[in-house]
Order: sequence, then structure tokens, then C-alpha cells
Amino acid sequence: MKKVIPATSVLIPDEAQAIFHGQIFDAYQWSQALFDGSNHTFEMLKRPDTVVAICIVDDEKILVVDDEQPHFGSRKSFPGGRVDESDQSVEAAVRREVAEETGYTFKQWRLIQVHQPHNKIEWFVYLFIAWDVASQDKPHLDPGEKITTERYNFDELKTLTLNKTGYLSDVKDLFRDLSNVEQLLALPAFDGQTVDR
Repeated sequence: MKKVIPATSVLIPDEAQAIFHGQIFDAYQWSQALFDGSNHTFEMLKRPDTVVAICIVDDEKILVVDDEQPHFGSRKSFPGGRVDESDQSVEAAVRREVAEETGYTFKQWRLIQVHQPHNKIEWFVYLFIAWDVASQDKPHLDPGEKITTERYNFDELKTLTLNKTGYLSDVKDLFRDLSNVEQLLALPAFDGQTVDR
């Protein structure tokens, strides 16, 4: 799948060998020459990428999901989830996840941020903005999901992010410099390098 990543990304070398395949994580190793001429075995993990969307509905409210999982209780976050092998693109994945979790579909989408949370894991988190509602239906949740959708105005949401509420804290730096929905919508598209991974 072709995707855009930051220019400073750390990727698993093509010559690396997979030594373990798990439900989420795969482990890779490769031999690399050191500066003194000796060789050392390096390793990295790989996992499916994650997509997240800040979804703005018609009354300038922003969707937040209260996501309860069996192993860690309930946390507030933006809609999103894992990029599946069946997804045609990262944007297709975020559209699917938002529709499944909230029931909403949107006409307008913009990728505004991509980051690699750990340089020892080939894993990227894609942050989109979605606006201009196309339709609203019932959510289609996975068996392990218990999700309710809430709507917050910008100021309420900014307070939640700055107070490090649930996974909303992941975007606290973004919201710290914004004052309203119009500024959120004016954020530029992310510009990085394109890879086929």
C-alpha cells in the first residue's frame, strides 16, 4: 500500500528477516556492520498502522467516542482504529473506521499529521480531519467494542485534550495553538515522503 510518512521515519530494512508473527506485532532481525567493521544483529517490530479522525458535524460540534474495552475499561478518543490488509488506502481505512464506530460518513477529508510513536516499531499514526456530513446511520461495532458517540464544542474539546483526558491527550499539542473550528479546518495537508509498504 502506498502511504505518506515523515521524512525522518525509521523503516525495517528490506533484507530483514521476520522471526515472529503475532496477532498485532511482527518481529524482524537483520545483521548490520558497525563502524569498527564488526557485525551486530538489530531488530525492530512492525504492526498495522493506526488511523484517527477529528470529525466535525454540521453544528460545528466534534465527535468523540467513549470506547470501552474488556482489558482496560472506558477511555475517550477520536474515532479510528487499525488499517486492515483489505483496506485499499489509509484514507479508506479511516473512512471505514469512522463509519463503523459512529455511523457517520463525510464528504471532505484531509490528512493533517503522521507520526511514528516509537522508532523501534514500524508503525504510523495518521490523523485526519473530516467535515461536511454525507450521511448518518447506526454504528456497526466489532464484538469486542462497546462505543458511545458524544459531541463536544471546540472549547470543551480543547479543555479535554489539554487536561490529558483518555487518548484525546495525543493531540494536545495540536489543540494548544488553535482557538476555534475554523482554525482547525484551515490546517494544511501533511507533506511527507511516499513509500510503498
